[in-house]
Amino acid sequence: MDLTTVIGIVGGLLLILIGGIGVGDVGSFIDTNSIFIVIGGTLAAVVASFPMSILKETVKHFSVMMQGKRYDTKKLIDTLVEMAQIARKEGLLALEEKAQGLNDPFFKQGIMMIVDATEPEEVRKLLENEMETTAERHENMISVYEKASAFAPGFGMIGTLVGLVKMLMNMDPSAGGSSTIGKDMGVALITTFYGCILAQLIFSPMAKKLTIRNNEEIVYKQIMIEGILAMQAGDNPKFLKEKLVTYLSTKERLKLLDEGGEGQPKKAKKEKKKK
Repeated sequence: MDLTTVIGIVGGLLLILIGGIGVGDVGSFIDTNSIFIVIGGTLAAVVASFPMSILKETVKHFSVMMQGKRYDTKKLIDTLVEMAQIARKEGLLALEEKAQGLNDPFFKQGIMMIVDATEPEEVRKLLENEMETTAERHENMISVYEKASAFAPGFGMIGTLVGLVKMLMNMDPSAGGSSTIGKDMGVALITTFYGCILAQLIFSPMAKKLTIRNNEEIVYKQIMIEGILAMQAGDNPKFLKEKLVTYLSTKERLKLLDEGGEGQPKKAKKEKKKK
């Protein structure tokens, strides 16, 4: 579970409540008409901007954000190296049984293609095309929240303008209208307040988190593609591992190489100190 999303959003709301609004003044910041204008207007604009095929997937986005990091690149590299060792010893056909136990359809498809002796160029082209199609689909989903982040402040301003117009129309000093200017102005500005919170604390962080998850999947599949093609080319498993870890961060790379007995940066440092 990815707690940072929950901590960030809930923490932000609490900070605004405690540090800005004040617990005792919450009631003065609640206005039904403003909620309808901002939330209703933002949702309506989003619905008008995207087809139903994209909008119906939004429910799944919450589970994606809450799952945390979904892809274990370290485990993937270990699996690819293990498969490369099998392929070198027993041939590519020996990977067919291994492929049947894979849960990832993309991974399974790639392995079966090299088992069937598909040309390397065709394997790369097909897998990269599928990866790009998936990334494009994810980007369309991310754009839903980016658009919502842009629409929310706009509808907040619309609500403010509506409130100001109503306030000015009701300004009749003889009827005591001037005495309610402060209250009416406060209500008018609440819609802008709602719009800013939705944009900066809800929609924008959601778009960013989904972008991170998309990038993680792209890197995961890039490692998979390079590993599959290296197996088909008959690359040395040790060289394959050194090649694939370049996709990882420096910390993860050194840790993985140490576990495999390769690189040994810690040992090298000790030898330098002795000299």
